[in-house]
Amino acid sequence: MKKIYLCALILFFVGFYSNVKAQKDPSKTFDFVLGSWEMQTPKGKMVERWSKDADKILKGKSYRVNAKGDSVLTETLQIRKIGKEVFYCSTVADQNEGKEVCFKLISTKDEIYIFENVAHDFPQRIVYQNLGKNEMLAWIEGELNGKSRKSEFRYKRQ
Repeated sequence: MKKIYLCALILFFVGFYSNVKAQKDPSKTFDFVLGSWEMQTPKGKMVERWSKDADKILKGKSYRVNAKGDSVLTETLQIRKIGKEVFYCSTVADQNEGKEVCFKLISTKDEIYIFENVAHDFPQRIVYQNLGKNEMLAWIEGELNGKSRKSEFRYKRQ
């Protein structure tokens, strides 16, 4: 029983330390997103491009690219500190009256980063998983009209 308690205590502190580290300097924690990422879809591809500005704010843009090569900006993104917390903020042109919606970082365990905004209609969670130098998995999830929904985006580095 003591061993189980000790293991649980160690896991708690490891998770707590990871969250504290991400809160202190999100630009280092999320460096894995920097660069260009793409995902093939039946209608073309989706592209996310991330950079870091002088203030260490991570800025991203998401595009849809059709089979002809025409691209449409779908979303502008940021990972930044607001006060002492880290947020993933998104602006989608035809949603939320064009206003930015932010999701608070709630977990940083095992290279999985969960951002949440329970007040948002859908999604309520945005998740990024670092799968190594050339692969990243992102997904959105939550409830929509009383049903659980999840959409995955498996990106490869360009």
